[in-house]
Amino acid sequence: MKNARENEQKRILVLCVDRDGDLGAKAGVKTPVVGREANLNAAVALALKDPEEPDANAMFEAVRIFDRLKDEAKPDEVFEIASLSGSELGGISADRKVVAELNDLLGSFSASEVILVTDGYSDEAVLPVVQSRVPVSSVRRIVVKHSESIEETAALFSRYLKTLVDNPRYSRIALGLPGLLILILVVFAMVGWVQYYVIAFVFVLSVFLLIKGFGVDRIARGFYKWAREYSAPPLRIQISSFSAIAGALCIVLGVYLGGARAAAEITPQQDIMGYLIILPRLAGFFIGDAITLIVIGVCVTLSGRAIRWYLERDARMLRNCALIVTIGWSRQIFVSASDLLTGNSGPERVVLAVIIGILIGIASVLITFVLHRRARAFFREEQVEELGEE
Repeated sequence: MKNARENEQKRILVLCVDRDGDLGAKAGVKTPVVGREANLNAAVALALKDPEEPDANAMFEAVRIFDRLKDEAKPDEVFEIASLSGSELGGISADRKVVAELNDLLGSFSASEVILVTDGYSDEAVLPVVQSRVPVSSVRRIVVKHSESIEETAALFSRYLKTLVDNPRYSRIALGLPGLLILILVVFAMVGWVQYYVIAFVFVLSVFLLIKGFGVDRIARGFYKWAREYSAPPLRIQISSFSAIAGALCIVLGVYLGGARAAAEITPQQDIMGYLIILPRLAGFFIGDAITLIVIGVCVTLSGRAIRWYLERDARMLRNCALIVTIGWSRQIFVSASDLLTGNSGPERVVLAVIIGILIGIASVLITFVLHRRARAFFREEQVEELGEE
């Protein structure tokens, strides 16, 4: 029956919220404060501690609204007045304390609507929290010590100032750079170099702009993160990567030596036909000095890959070994061609080297097939047909 009567009645709560916790910090009043007399006494205690405190005025206004509503009350309306307090820390901790006290209050007085009384910008921040638990039919805002626009501007300014000080992303620019420039000025003044401060100022500023403009700081942070989280790959991948780098260096060095030799053999010509005539001879000098390191570089790269495939039991290792042998003999073919182009030998050496190279290639393929058949169990099953066997 009691619940039925409560459902029929309109239960209105006049709620005053002190989000910054002045009631407890200044007046020592425990919240929630429920009832007209308790709220009036709490407001007087707070006003005696700090006559300029807006929360006391807000509580007096809540009592005034409560008295007026009681005088104008209809038979089906029930009124109650209460004050809640947050925390001096503000933010999430203050909101959580307000929510906890509001839940306790609604447990004892099940309000159907709330008339919210606040002292300004900071307290009104709890409006969504109150609305999520009980409908808010009206908001009464008391501004005493200063205007609303000034309070909001001051709150916004303090928020941005706190961000500049506490957030490292902004404090490096807003505080760090000016601090560095002031420190340089102090040091220069101590050693008597004040006349050079403008140069130092421009230098530091230009370096900062270059670092920010080209994203050097982001690249450095990314490299540091990569180095900190880096984990070495498996040994087979390390061997393959190292051999690829070493092979590339050998090839680049060989090309450089061949180009330097060809450049040293160039003689001035009168026209383009003269350069075309000596071009084969220059190509011979280039090949003669470059081919050894180029072949070594290719063989080193393929050897690293062969070692990786051996460790992975990959049948492509055998084909790679045959390719290494063939490329290794190709050096003799290129050397013979170089001697032919430079006039140091005839074509017989080139023909003989090519024939021997073909025989070596055929022999390598046959040996590869034989080894693959005999070592079939060594390689993984998904690789046994890598050489084209059925």
